[in-house]
Formats: sequence, structure tokens, C-alpha cells
Amino acid sequence: MEQRTLGRTGRPVSVVGLGTWQLGADWGDVSEDDALAVLAASVDAGVTFFDTADVYGDGRSEQVIGRFLREHPEIVVATKMGRRVEQLPEHYTLESFRAWTDRSRRNLGVDTLDLVQLHCPPSAVIDADATYDALDAMVADGAIAAYGVSVETADQALSAIARPNVASIQIILNAFRLKPLDRVLPAAAEAGVAIIARVPLASGLLSGRYDEHTTFAADDHRSYNRDGSAFDVGETFSGVDYETGVRAAQEFSALVRDLDLTPAQAALAWVVQQPGVTTVIPGARNAEQARANAAAGLADPLPATVLDGVVGIYDARFRAAIHGRW
Repeated sequence: MEQRTLGRTGRPVSVVGLGTWQLGADWGDVSEDDALAVLAASVDAGVTFFDTADVYGDGRSEQVIGRFLREHPEIVVATKMGRRVEQLPEHYTLESFRAWTDRSRRNLGVDTLDLVQLHCPPSAVIDADATYDALDAMVADGAIAAYGVSVETADQALSAIARPNVASIQIILNAFRLKPLDRVLPAAAEAGVAIIARVPLASGLLSGRYDEHTTFAADDHRSYNRDGSAFDVGETFSGVDYETGVRAAQEFSALVRDLDLTPAQAALAWVVQQPGVTTVIPGARNAEQARANAAAGLADPLPATVLDGVVGIYDARFRAAIHGRW
């Protein structure tokens, strides 16, 4: 699989990585054996980048990855911090950062974390000089090798990209969320900042497997966070109305019908092929999904009919409701 440089870290990572939210919680139950099988299948398929967070299963995702890392130290692991407390600016201090990263280092079984990302903090935190002074101090201490910011909005991304030591931006980017293409990806490319694309399948909508009657487990965020009552509504189905998303996903599936790819693979390939994207991090609940996702990193360039069709679907279905919000 193609490797791209992870921004200012200088480290190569696979264009398709693995998101591991589902290995912790909020997507229904995934056993540890299944989680380890997903990690192994991903690596066997060429994946060299895992994304996790201290809040996924309250550390369970990090711990499972840590056990896997003992046999696969070559994998680059990005974790995130800051969502285990109420997200108030006063909580984002050097003392807190040290406590949070110490816990992640124990969970992952490493002395130095490859990449730590602030986990969608308030805009005031992203804009504050003190935030980056604290992060720079932790790099100097050797607790972290590099840092980035996971953001909700394009404006937050642009603020973080302007900082000289930010290595990466993690942002929602998929065929139903096009705004990062306008300014964020070009700005990141110019600054040498990596783009980690999350929610690439719009919480599964772009797989084409859901319809108006699909239900999800009570402990799955696709059930309990559709109105944003648990965290930012933009994280669930990319913030799109579910019924509208189902209809749009059917249109996307028809658009890619003649390709030698599943709709999910086509959606991932679309993200990988956007200029400025470093890696895309789909989740996988089993080894078969992990292998299928990785295969999208080997896809031929998508035809213009698909690229234009994605814009057409977005303009007709989502732009008015989505573009101004994120």
C-alpha cells in the first residue's frame, strides 16, 4: 500500500489506516479477540497507522492496541486526549496534558507517544498560545514525539494549521462532507501538515447497507447521538439527516455501480484520492471489513463521472444544511 508522510512527524504511514473507536465502545460490543483480529488483518493488508483515543472504552482501545504493539512495534499509533473531562478551556493545561498522556503511555505500553491529538477541544483552546506552549514542553520532555489537533470545523483546522509545530489535523471528510476541500486541505498541504480523514463512510451510510428501517443497538452512537445529545452531532452520520443520508447513499451506490469496488471501498478511495489527504481511518468490526477497507488504498483513480457525481449529490442533498455548520 502507498505510504505518505505524516506531516511534520516525517514518518511514513499507509494511505488507509485504521480507526479504533469501535474497539473501545459506542458501536456495540466488540470482543478482545475480535479486536485483535481486526488489528492483525489490517497489518497483514498493509496498514501501518492506527488511530485511537484515551476515551474509547475509557482506555480499552489503547490497551488492546498496546498488547498488539508488543509484536508489531513498527506501527504508528496516534491517540487523542481531552474528552475524559468536561470540555472547558480551563481544563487544557500542561498539568492535565501530562496526566492524560501518562495514562495513555501506560495503556499503550510505550515511553513516548508517536502522535497525540487534542480531541476536538473548544475553539478557545485551539486559538490559545498557551495550548501550544504546553504541547511543545511535552515534546521537549520526551513524553510525546509530535502533536496534532482533531477538529470539528474548518475554521478550527485553519487556526491549528497556522501553528508552526502542529503535525496533523484530523477532520471529518467524506462524500457527504466536502467543506474541507475548499480551504483546509490546500492550507495543510502548503504548511506541510498531515490530514487524517475521519468518519469516511459517514458512520456507515456510504457502505450502502442501510435503509430507512435499519436499527442500531442502544449503546451504538448511531442510536443515541443522532440529535447531538452525547457529543457533536456532526460525528454521527456526518451530521446529515438519517433518512436524507440513506437516499443519498443509494444515489452514491448507483454512481459507483460499474466500478470493481464496493460502495464502501469507492467512498474510501474517493477520500484517499483527494489532494492533501495523508491517510483515512475507517473503522472495522471484524477482519473481513479490515481487509476490504485496506483494499481501497489500491484502487485505480476514480473516473470524472464519480468525482462530479459526488459534488452533485452534495449540492442537491447536503450543502444547504451542512456546509455552513462545519
